[in-house]
Amino acid sequence: MFKRYFTLFTVLVFAFSCSSSGSDPLGGTDNFNRSSLLANVADNMAKPVFADLKVKLEDIKTKFDNFNANPNTLTFSEVKTSWLNAYKVWQYAAIFEIGKAEELQFVNHFNIYPLTVTDVENNIASGTYDLNSTNNHDAQGFPALDYLFFGVASTEADVVAKYTTDMNATNYRKYVYDVIAKMTDVATEISNDWNGSYRDEFVSNSGNTATSALNKFVNDFIFHYEKRLRANKFGIPVGNFSATPLPEKVEGFYAKQYSKDLALEALYAVQGVFSGAGYTITNSGPSFNSYLNSLDKFNLATSISNQFESARTQINSLSPNLYEQINTNNQEALKAYDELQKAVVLLKVDMLQAFNVSVDFVDADGD
Repeated sequence: MFKRYFTLFTVLVFAFSCSSSGSDPLGGTDNFNRSSLLANVADNMAKPVFADLKVKLEDIKTKFDNFNANPNTLTFSEVKTSWLNAYKVWQYAAIFEIGKAEELQFVNHFNIYPLTVTDVENNIASGTYDLNSTNNHDAQGFPALDYLFFGVASTEADVVAKYTTDMNATNYRKYVYDVIAKMTDVATEISNDWNGSYRDEFVSNSGNTATSALNKFVNDFIFHYEKRLRANKFGIPVGNFSATPLPEKVEGFYAKQYSKDLALEALYAVQGVFSGAGYTITNSGPSFNSYLNSLDKFNLATSISNQFESARTQINSLSPNLYEQINTNNQEALKAYDELQKAVVLLKVDMLQAFNVSVDFVDADGD
């Protein structure tokens, strides 16, 4: 299902946001240089993060090569560390679901969870599969490697045996390589696009229309926060949208000890984009935060930043293993969801109204 679709709700929001003349719905003048914000996003965020994602994915392959040349628990531990490093970079890259990334629907090749283990095992057993097929979206990416590196057997020694002495060891190794290769190919195509003509196209498309780069990107940013972070990482597992908690739906289910780390990394990435912080540089550039300040929305900018920090504080209070946290004390995990939820209205209503941008999606998680 496409992430964007128009409904009566969208029309109503559009009518409300455009009810006053000028760029600022409260009657002020919007003189902010939107292209400067887009240039900061392109040059200091998207381009370096996809370059780093490529490097980190290539490192997983290198570590897996080393393991295959010298298979033991030590070399396999290095494979798992490399996987975690790449998964953390993904938490940042996932925000930029625009341009080639949107065209390729890159999330489908990187992070659809929970994983369908039977599909993975059937693919391995047969040795024949198509990772471009929609039937395999839930059988690849980081969740597949999570299972193959942490959950395919009960002990690390037994996991190593899957790739060495198991009767299907060759196919297990092949599947790991194929999953990594698919992710690397997609990341490379996106990186090349940002380093090609798309960068200038993105930066120059700064008008205030439904299809302009700024309007699409701010919607993508909010969609990512609301759906990928708030709902997928917390709302669904803690049971906010179901009769009971669903802890098995946490991200990084097999490497459970890293589930909180991944959520914190995702929030860190959101905060960085909001504040304009570069991916590889310490200085901040034009951003949603500075855009709000230019419109005299200082209180809103501060409220959003403070709410992100409140959510971070609550998430930090949880067990590193979110599966365990939900099973033992779900109330504290629910509080993390609640703190994340408080920022949704600030972003999806107040910030969009300040920018005079219409929401172009409806999150269908029932909240």
